[in-house]
Amino acid sequence: MNEVWLIFGMMLVTFGVRYPVLAIVGRIQLPEPVLRALKYVPAAVLTAIVVPAVLYPEGNQIDLRLDNAYLVASIVAVLVAWRTKNLLWTILIGMAFFLLWRGLV
Repeated sequence: MNEVWLIFGMMLVTFGVRYPVLAIVGRIQLPEPVLRALKYVPAAVLTAIVVPAVLYPEGNQIDLRLDNAYLVASIVAVLVAWRTKNLLWTILIGMAFFLLWRGLV
């Protein structure tokens, strides 16, 4: 039963923090510089999630060695994304290279 109250409390806190901002932003016109800056939020959040997972696969220290399959596959995925600009090919080739590199090294 404690877990239910914990989840309910987290829901209230999350809703309480986000709803007022959304309610205010829905009623006012944001300046153009703010709207342009908000377009970069998804890329910044994704980078903040992915980079630590790639550079710290063990969680305790940075790993820049060639046997770090996460690092090597992410470099390959970045190159594929840059050249093809295709999300599906980036994911498929990145995952295939990750599995191949992890199996070989």
